Amino acid sequence: MASVKLGSKSEVFHLDGQTWLCSTGLPSDIVVQVGETSFHLHKFPLLSRSGLLENVIGEVSSKDEHKCIVQLHDIPGGAKAFLLVAKFCYGVRIELNASNVVSVRCAAEYLCMGEDYGEGNLITQAEDFLNEIFSNWSDSIKALETCEEVLPHAEELHLVSRCINSLEMKASADPGLFSWPVSGKDATESSEGVVFWNGICTTAKPHPVSEDWWYEDVCFLKFPLYKRLILAVESGSMKPERIAGSIMHYAKRHLSLLGRQSSFRNGNHAASLSTVSAPSNPDQRNLLEEIVELLPDHKGVTPTNFLLRLLRTSMILQASTSCRENLEKQVGAQLDQAALEDLLIPNMGYSVETLYDTDCVQRILDHFMLMDRGSIECTSSCIVDEGQLMGASHSLTPMTMVANLVDGYLAEVAPDVNLKLQQFQSLAAVIPEYARPLDDGIYRAIDIYLKAHPWLTDSEREQVCRLMNCQKLSLEASTHAAQNERLPLRVIVQVLFFEQLRLRTSVSSWFFVSDNLENSQNQSGNLVLGRNEAPAHAGTARRDHTVTVDDMRERVSELEKECLSMKQEMEKLVKTKGAGTHS
Repeated sequence: MASVKLGSKSEVFHLDGQTWLCSTGLPSDIVVQVGETSFHLHKFPLLSRSGLLENVIGEVSSKDEHKCIVQLHDIPGGAKAFLLVAKFCYGVRIELNASNVVSVRCAAEYLCMGEDYGEGNLITQAEDFLNEIFSNWSDSIKALETCEEVLPHAEELHLVSRCINSLEMKASADPGLFSWPVSGKDATESSEGVVFWNGICTTAKPHPVSEDWWYEDVCFLKFPLYKRLILAVESGSMKPERIAGSIMHYAKRHLSLLGRQSSFRNGNHAASLSTVSAPSNPDQRNLLEEIVELLPDHKGVTPTNFLLRLLRTSMILQASTSCRENLEKQVGAQLDQAALEDLLIPNMGYSVETLYDTDCVQRILDHFMLMDRGSIECTSSCIVDEGQLMGASHSLTPMTMVANLVDGYLAEVAPDVNLKLQQFQSLAAVIPEYARPLDDGIYRAIDIYLKAHPWLTDSEREQVCRLMNCQKLSLEASTHAAQNERLPLRVIVQVLFFEQLRLRTSVSSWFFVSDNLENSQNQSGNLVLGRNEAPAHAGTARRDHTVTVDDMRERVSELEKECLSMKQEMEKLVKTKGAGTHS
């Protein structure tokens, strides 16, 4: 930490209880009271340096020549700052550093210690040292922290804005251009005053500095000052990703609940309920709401999992509705980047019906659909028929990723016996049909829901099954569905029908390919023989063609057996259900 020593005289001040005495050999003729501390001093050194003390001492002395008591309870920095001021007036050596220069500067202004009362007075000395402070990152941080103690006076003298401007300039600069340690926490100084970076002299090339080097240092600021610093760097050229990174670092440091969120998936249901029932902390709630407002409003800048953690914390702390809505909108805008485990938000309501907050996820999903409407319309205009969709390869578009996420979420919440049919349907129906290349995921969720809700009527089970397209089930899912007694009979018939249709299409296409290959080989063979090329080559091609056709015939035979097996299962199922109806 940088420092400067003013004055040359040795120490003449000593403390007796709560009274400071000055042992100059002359009796004290003035008592200055600052709070509960008294200073027994002499008039001349004080009034020769301070315009305010000159006026006050003159007024008090005119009333009582023998008793001069001056009260300075409002002096910035209190007794500590006035002690340094008094020592300066007496010419006693004092040390200015980043921890006391702000309060000394404000006290000097309060006491009117300008150049009119002596060359090189305290205001000038403090200003010169402040200019040195602002050239150093760690000293600027310390100075800004101490502004809290004398905030109104520091604001009036623009000390706060000067500190913030100094920090903003350094934080926004390219760390690769630094030839000196930017953070004081990792730097040491030798007895000769040579600065070392992790034990290496800075005359050599320092270690590379990452873009987040300043995150930890600014975490020690109170939020009002931290907020002003973030707004300053935001108005500059800093990337929003770096700003979001700093805010995340600050939130993790100061929001105690952010890192202690229990997960129901780990069996901590009781612990989570105890957290919910605990009284909310007003300070933590206010801080959370301020942090959410400070986050950059750019899609994808703040990680989705962090936004969801903030959302959980906002529910525990009972944050304002606008705060929660803001988070839900931000999550919805980038829902395709979310992970399933982060989306499993425990229900924080007083009348807890479902284990997870499906209403919150519904709102987030609605926000995603609203934000992605333009891309949805563009995609929907390019939809191909379902037959082509089954065999095509698909890139994971945001809508497809969200569809997979919702299917996984539905499978997780489906076992909850309190989850109403309307809630399940509402979540599943938001996703458009074209967004799912295959319906295996939604089928799995439906099967789990039917298993956990055996009391559903036939009509209700029919409604649930309408959420999936039987034509878009894979072979494995179709085989499972054809033997699934929880599904309505109509659905099983549809599954079998589409499976047979798929079998016929596959067989027809294979025979078509086979015929084309045979014709192609015949033409190729005639050309080869016509050119008198080696006949062995043609023979090898025929053998390869024969093997390929044999493989196709074997596969067709297997599919026919599977189809026959499925028909037999269907007949058994129909007989079983028919017998149950007659009984």
